[in-house]
Amino acid sequence: MYLLILGVILMLMKYLEVGFVADLSWWWVLTPFALAVVWWAWADATGYTKRREMDKMDKKKQGRIDKQRENLGMKTKRRSR
Repeated sequence: MYLLILGVILMLMKYLEVGFVADLSWWWVLTPFALAVVWWAWADATGYTKRREMDKMDKKKQGRIDKQRENLGMKTKRRSR
């Protein structure tokens, strides 16, 4: 996401001819977009994004379990991670 934001900012600066970016080649200005594509391809191929999503879901699930145990007056069992 940060690479996309950087790419949009650089592209606008180049188009509006603001600052040092006006003198840069378009190849340098569009490089963050290419890096974002490479990052997404790597993240999807290695399962990085799926693991992060599953970790978020596990934390939410454990939070709900802990809350229900607390409401029932039971001791909460914390998972060690």
